[in-house]
Amino acid sequence: TVTQRGGWFPDEKISMHEALEAYTINNAYAAFEADIRGSIKTGKLADITVCDLNLTEIEPERILEMNVDMTIVDGKIVYDRTRTGK
Repeated sequence: TVTQRGGWFPDEKISMHEALEAYTINNAYAAFEADIRGSIKTGKLADITVCDLNLTEIEPERILEMNVDMTIVDGKIVYDRTRTGK
């Protein structure tokens, strides 16, 4: 893949925190579902992806090193990397 050091439009970058909000609570808000999903709170649907790296603490260049350890949808484990052996 072709990459541009500093990004193609550096002045339009968003932070990792902003990106995570865009894919979680902001997405739920846009879908009129913020009361049932988009954040981790009692009574909300448990749609969660567990990663082996903390995206808020690593350098953005390391994102491609991340593995998904587990995916939970509606409170049910639908993927568990420890069970697949990958």
